[in-house]
Amino acid sequence: MRNLNNVPKVISESKSIGHPIDFKWTKKKIDEFLDPLEGNEALENVLMQINHKASIGLTAALLEWVYWRFTGYTQFTNDTQKRIEALWCSINDREQTNPLLFDCDLDIPANGCVNGALWIALMNVRMVDVRYRKGSYLLQSELIGLILLARHITPKKRVFDKWFQDTITQLIRLYPCQYSYDNLDETDEAVYDSSNEPVVSREFFFDAEFKYSIEASENAIHNFIDNLDIKANPFLDFSRKAS
Repeated sequence: MRNLNNVPKVISESKSIGHPIDFKWTKKKIDEFLDPLEGNEALENVLMQINHKASIGLTAALLEWVYWRFTGYTQFTNDTQKRIEALWCSINDREQTNPLLFDCDLDIPANGCVNGALWIALMNVRMVDVRYRKGSYLLQSELIGLILLARHITPKKRVFDKWFQDTITQLIRLYPCQYSYDNLDETDEAVYDSSNEPVVSREFFFDAEFKYSIEASENAIHNFIDNLDIKANPFLDFSRKAS
């Protein structure tokens, strides 16, 4: 899985590709995705058990669910693809990626089934990226809205649910959170260094034949990066010295 040109099998099985846009899009749903903490405590507790690089990998994988759902329906998916690429690169070395800036002035409304949903997805990803870059100990909860959105727009939700449950179970086992939340600084000023965490690759999320090991994950990430058009992606900056 060296690039994003091939649709992951599980996403195809979910009937996301080319399926009619038939999901509900109401103000209540928009508010749920933008402010998802209330009522999703169980999901938050699950996410708190995985580390930072696992969280970024899950973010990239979830954004890919959104990307494939809307391919052919909006011109913004090319930009989305570049953001997915940058997320995988940031797992390897976030210093060689640029911030995933998106609608900083909040000028784009979240209405419309396609562009509105994509706006919310990219805004959620933007907040994950912000917290990852600052080393926030409260990073993981930023994924909740993206998870709820990806599930909502997926035609076959049972396929998504099984994928997510299997994925999060393995992430908790192989990429556990390295700190306790019991005595965290609620001002979110403390900084966590995730640079020594093991990398996670796209194969971990989408290739049933992938056999996990630290070496295999590193090789897969490097193969992915080696096949990118670095100059064509404004979110990548490989002129920076590797950390």
